[in-house]
Order: sequence, then C-alpha cells, then structure tokens
Amino acid sequence: MFRTMIIPILSLLITACGSAPTPPPPDTVAVVTPVKFSGLGPAAKNYYANAIEPLYESLLLKRGFNGAILMAKNGEIVFEDYHGLINFQTKEPITENTPFHVASISKTFTATVVLKLMEEGKIRLEDGVEKYLPNFPYPGITIRDLLSHRSGLPKYEHFMDGTQTIVTTVRNRRGKMVKRTRTIKAPIDVTGLATNNDVLDYMIRHRPALESSPNRHFYYCNTNFAMLALIVEKLTGTPFPEYMQQTVFKPLGMTHTYIFSVKDTANYVPSYNPNRTPFRLEKLDCVYGDKNVYTTVRDLLLWDKALYDGSFVSPQTLELAYRPYSNEHRSIRNYGLGWHLLIKPPEPTIVYHNGWWHGNNAVFKRLIADTATVIILGNKFNPSIWAAGKISSVFTGHPDTTQLEESGGGE
Repeated sequence: MFRTMIIPILSLLITACGSAPTPPPPDTVAVVTPVKFSGLGPAAKNYYANAIEPLYESLLLKRGFNGAILMAKNGEIVFEDYHGLINFQTKEPITENTPFHVASISKTFTATVVLKLMEEGKIRLEDGVEKYLPNFPYPGITIRDLLSHRSGLPKYEHFMDGTQTIVTTVRNRRGKMVKRTRTIKAPIDVTGLATNNDVLDYMIRHRPALESSPNRHFYYCNTNFAMLALIVEKLTGTPFPEYMQQTVFKPLGMTHTYIFSVKDTANYVPSYNPNRTPFRLEKLDCVYGDKNVYTTVRDLLLWDKALYDGSFVSPQTLELAYRPYSNEHRSIRNYGLGWHLLIKPPEPTIVYHNGWWHGNNAVFKRLIADTATVIILGNKFNPSIWAAGKISSVFTGHPDTTQLEESGGGE
C-alpha cells in the first residue's frame, strides 16, 4: 500500500530563475509504493457505514446538502449517497451517473498528465514556458513553477474581467517594509466566451503585471493551469478535452467524465446559489485546465485507484508531485505539483484538492497512509461540503480539527 514515511531532504531543487524556495523543513516527503488492495469484509464495511451515517446526517443533510458523497477504504466503497436535484428547473434527480463540475480538483488531472508527459521524455519541468508557447510574455517561468503555483502570474479571472491587482512594497508606520495591494481597472477586449488561447493572447497584448518574480513564493493562480492545458495541446497536437478523453478518462473507465468547452455550451446545466438561483453561462466558463472537469463520485474513485496502484504514472513521479514546494512560512498546509498537502509530522501526509466555481464546490481528500478517500460533490453552493471532509476521522480514529483550503488559497 501507499506509505507516507519520514525521510531527510538531502538536496534542494533549484529552479531556473528567481530566488530558490526555502528548502522543506526536515520533516518528510511522501514515499509512494503501489497498492494491491485487499478486500474488506462485511463487518469492516458495516463498521465504517455505521460510523459515517450520523456524521453525514449532521454535517451535510441537516445543512442543505445537494449533491453526491462517496467514501472508500482499500478501494472499496463503504458509504455512498445521492441527495437532491442536478437541475432544479427540470427536477432531474442526482444519481450515481450524474457529472458535477469539480472546479479546482481538475488541476489534479492536468498536473498528472503533464507529469506523465515528463515520464515519456516529452517535457522537462525545468523547461521555460516560452519553449512551448513561443510568444509567452514572461521569461524565466518554468513548467515546475506553473505546477507548484510559484510562477507569479496574475489571475486571469481578474484581468480578463476588467480588474488587476497591483502589489507594491511600502514602509509602514514602524518603518518596516510591507506589501500592499490595490485593485485597478484593466482593459477589456474579449467579448463572448473566452478560451485558453484568449487568455494567452490577452497576456501577450497587455502584459498584466506579475504578482511576483518567478519562483519567489507560492501564489495560487488559475492562470498557471490554463497555460499548462495549452502546453499539453502544443505537445500532443490534440485539443485538451479530446486528449484527456483519449489518454485518461476512457482508459480508466471514467465513462461519465468530460472536460467542458465551447462545444458543450448548448448542453450547459447551471449550478446554483444557496437560494437556488442559477448561475448563467459566463465569459470565463470555457477556460479549462484549472477547472471544467465534469465527473461523478464513482469516476473520481477510479482516478483515485489509478493513483494508488501506479497504473497511470510511476510511484517516483507521484513522490515528486507530493513533495512540498511552498516553504517560505512554516505551516501544516503546503502545495506540491497539482495537489494540496497537509503535513503534520509525525502524522502521515494527507493529499487533497478541493474545488469551487460558481455554485459548485467539492472535496477530494486522500488519506494515502490509510488507503482511504473522501469524495463530496455539490452543485448548490454549500460551505458545509468543505467542512464535511472531516468525516475522514472515521478512518484515522481521531478527530480532524484542521481547516483545509476551499479551492486554493495560501499556505
């Protein structure tokens, strides 16, 4: 099974430009070995189901949950439920085959596909972005910087929507140099539904200011993964949604999973505010790589299993993905390559990603030392979904009091 062990950090990975990140504290990186799951007996399944049921009732059902939940141990489902409607206008119920927009959980797919291309010798993490996107206007940013949110790129959901954040360093009243941010108006010259290429073209034309120099610090930014999707397209000569179908979703049997793009807009099903007001299709809803994977809880479990058994990428590659890269400030929360990490030695590392876009919010929490997984998807915005990730305590045997990031956020 996967095991998370304490090993010393022997050397610091130096990136191509900018200051090197502070090395990981002498805690751990996850050591990954492929899992060959052993089955659960009826008694164990009943134990977990009985432990989960009251927590599900109190943390979700009593708090307006509209969505799907699946919890698994050793690759087997121990709890599963579907509650509410996927479409409040047509009254269509949520079932095991209902795809949800999982928002930033999409980043786990994008990152892992890039790492698979690295395994195949088609890309290097130290390569500059401009090698693959020749007109990319920010030199010195590497593939690794994009994957680890250390590029310093500005957020496209800001500059494409008419605002831009400016970061300046000023001296406060005590004479200490501190950072200050302010929001200014940015030009808007993209109308209709924007694509990933529109995001890149905008940056080429207007060169919105970086949030920081490359590799200075962690700054969670969707632009990183929108660019990674374009890089995959350049490398493979295939539109990203099609490439993901061909190389990930179909081979893994994820038959209800797809990436939403402009061609899917006629079949758009809105997500909802808590008062059931629908979110209409908006300008940035067709940008992918950072978001726009639609999938089911059962399909996500197939993705989870492929990561556990090493059938998609090697254990060594996953160790690279689960290494903490955001060490400027000591914190139990960190970020790898496409994954959030919860590092609380001597407890095993938890690998996870949550998501949030419009009324969709989601949890994908992987307790790799316990071979246990929590998946919660909703289409009517409900912050209780993120809090309910703590149901994972049934697998660890002790309460979970940690507040995890909603979709991204800081360290």
